[in-house]
Amino acid sequence: MSGFVTKPEPVEVPGLIHIHTGKVRDLYTDAEGNLVMVASNRMSAFDWVLDPEIPEKGRILTSMSLWWFELLADLYPNHVISTEVPAGAPADWAGRALVCRRLDMVPVECVARGYLAGSGLVEYRASRTVCGITLPEGLTDGSELPAPIFTPATKAEVGEHDENVSYDYVAEQHGAELAATLRRATLAVYGRARDIARERGIILADTKFEFGFDPEGRLVLADEVLTPDSSRFWPADAWEPGHAQPSFDKQYVRDWLASPESGWDRASDTTPPALPEEVVLRTHEKYVEAYERLTGRRWA
Repeated sequence: MSGFVTKPEPVEVPGLIHIHTGKVRDLYTDAEGNLVMVASNRMSAFDWVLDPEIPEKGRILTSMSLWWFELLADLYPNHVISTEVPAGAPADWAGRALVCRRLDMVPVECVARGYLAGSGLVEYRASRTVCGITLPEGLTDGSELPAPIFTPATKAEVGEHDENVSYDYVAEQHGAELAATLRRATLAVYGRARDIARERGIILADTKFEFGFDPEGRLVLADEVLTPDSSRFWPADAWEPGHAQPSFDKQYVRDWLASPESGWDRASDTTPPALPEEVVLRTHEKYVEAYERLTGRRWA
């Protein structure tokens, strides 16, 4: 069992049609057929959307994505048309809503890993592979990989698991040409972002992207990019392989849920407990710190 602890009701906005409520974003279409993507303050972990929300999270994710989209524009275009809030929308959509081009989305989570962590670490410990890619012996939690790798996953609905798959699986399901295109794009964007983050004292351990094709057949970056929701950010000055790394991302929430303090058994069918105020505040602080360290801007 998994899904929403408390399922939100979609906001009704004149002129917009609600089409989907995701883990973090609500999607609408406008009169011109564009996609209106609204980043919420919801927090998800272990396939659950948790209570309570994290203050300002939607604005932080949106601001970070826009900052990265600008830095990556010479590599791949993105789907953003406007940051203006649609007429009639709630005032609190400001800074959270993006009007975007509709794309033919590729149903693959495009994951790049430069370091060993998360599900990649679990698989490596069992088989010395990650998504079918054989890695050297002797790696440990937090180890830098010999070179970044493309480790795709299938995209899942709310409450379902994204499932790691091999490159060959993507090629079989979607064609060798598209698989090669996705791998090339994912590693190119990751490489650029890794270098930018490193200059700012942050290790980009791994991240995931979503791509789609526009009507002209161009590959376009979509959804969010390089946020604390979709990436692992570690402070470079504290990096020490052999154990879990301190981070500026939602790993803090995962760690609390998995701890004895939460009293929750992930393997059970029970609903996760509410996040304590301290966890909510610390998560907000970590997201703000990631934003400020990367962009060099003060969060306000």
